[in-house]
Amino acid sequence: MNLQLDIQRQFLPEDLDMSSWEAIKPFYDDLLNREIVNVDEFEKWISDRSELTAAETEAHRWLYIKTSVDTTDEDAEQKMKYYYENVNPHIAHYENELNVKFASNPLKDQLDKEKYFIYKRNIKNQIEIFSEDNIPIGKKLSMKKNEYESITGKMSVVIDGKELTLQQASVLLKRQDRELREKIWLTIWKRRSEDADALDDLLSELIDLRHQIAKNSGFDNFRDYKFREKERFDYSKEECFQFYRSIKEVICPIINEFTLERRDKLDLHQLRPWDLDVDISGEPPLKPFENVNDLIDTSIECFNRIDPYFGDCIKKMKSLKRLDLESRIGKAPGGYNMPLPESNIPFIFMNAAGTHRDLVTMMHEGGHAVHAFMTKPIELTECKHTPSEVAEVASMAMELFSMDHWDLFYKDEKDLKRAKKEQLKGLFSIFPGVAMVDGIQHWMYENPQHSKEDRRDKWVALNRNFTSGIVDYSEFEHIREISWHRVLHIFKVPFYFVEYAIAQLAAIALWKQYKEDKNTALTNYKNALALGYTKTIPEIYKTAGIKFDFSEAYVKELAEFVMSEIDKLED
Repeated sequence: MNLQLDIQRQFLPEDLDMSSWEAIKPFYDDLLNREIVNVDEFEKWISDRSELTAAETEAHRWLYIKTSVDTTDEDAEQKMKYYYENVNPHIAHYENELNVKFASNPLKDQLDKEKYFIYKRNIKNQIEIFSEDNIPIGKKLSMKKNEYESITGKMSVVIDGKELTLQQASVLLKRQDRELREKIWLTIWKRRSEDADALDDLLSELIDLRHQIAKNSGFDNFRDYKFREKERFDYSKEECFQFYRSIKEVICPIINEFTLERRDKLDLHQLRPWDLDVDISGEPPLKPFENVNDLIDTSIECFNRIDPYFGDCIKKMKSLKRLDLESRIGKAPGGYNMPLPESNIPFIFMNAAGTHRDLVTMMHEGGHAVHAFMTKPIELTECKHTPSEVAEVASMAMELFSMDHWDLFYKDEKDLKRAKKEQLKGLFSIFPGVAMVDGIQHWMYENPQHSKEDRRDKWVALNRNFTSGIVDYSEFEHIREISWHRVLHIFKVPFYFVEYAIAQLAAIALWKQYKEDKNTALTNYKNALALGYTKTIPEIYKTAGIKFDFSEAYVKELAEFVMSEIDKLED
């Protein structure tokens, strides 16, 4: 597959200024007013629209990247603000008009049914949920939610006279010195607490805006609106609730056993919050790489071992400076892979601080990146953007595939075994986390008039329901109340969370397949990724050789498989 940066526009000029509405408006007008008399002209119209969407999307995403790599960059912030105030509202209006133009053209029934099924279904859905009244609200919402990164990107602490980001400080929670861990934990949360009211106020504003969007589009609440906007045609909110019950019944008891083991191995009467990251072996923290350059180069070799094409993808990103991995003051928290649909070369953003978690994150985001490369041949931009239930399979399965090659990062056999055990035990932790984060969002948007205190109380109730009580939060309930503030998804991308748990099951199923027959599993994985969003979610899973299923029986089956693999690593 061609990995070259190959942008060949057929409809737009190469030098078109995508930041100027005056510059791009004529091309939207062309599409809106163009006469279409046959299927060939209709497909050319669709192709031209796709090209415009790719160029506009990539330009917008670069604005986001620039504001996240440096939250103090006022020029980038102003450009982003200008886009949301002066470009995006016009695009939202025209996109609906173009959707209506497509849907009202009888030639659509002559288009290839298989090729255009998802495309037509999604346009129909977009028309049904569109409201002109939501354009100004959307403009305000887009700017408002970016305040989360402005607040959290400025968070830092001073430890032993050195200023550290919270990600860098969190590394110290892996130290064996318990007094030091307590000091670090309290320092981090003291800093987070300083902005707790600001973040609560921000979320309250976001909830109000989102609720109004839902009402304008004819929905009772934002949750129901978001399910439609996210095109969740293959499962319901009721199935999500059943999934959470399965997590409580199947997964939580396993995690409780791990937590008790931690308490016993650390020889503690009571576990405290600062005891949860230290290695129970008594060994120093795992150190898989020396610096970011080491992480990049070793990751390229790791991906290359899995499949040479995967290694070439990350190597290409390195050569084009599409990797920003180190943690630094002023950088937004978190990590992401940003697909760029015109150049087809994505961008990985991380906050690496030298931990094993950073290695896993690189494998995860690298899986997303490979997925973006593999959708390059897909003709329509709209069909390259896969649902998260599929996208997260690409990343989570890559984490597991890569484990066979972690000897590149860990030369010591004991460290390698520790890393694998940490990874496999960590597979379980995502499930109750998803149940809590998704659960609080269902509640918040079903009850949009709730108070800040109600919200904090609900979070603590969910936390107690999905955790064992083995960890003692005495004196620190006020911190547990705001522990969800770390989850940027709640602020930035609401209801993007259950997909992680659904995809984790799928990734485990793919890894089980990989353990049985690597070549078949990799072929199925690549075939599924290459589909992009040209098929339904169940069809993509079927191509991968796995089931789209999150029933209690399936959860139990896959949990037992992971436990059997953990047992193989025990001394």
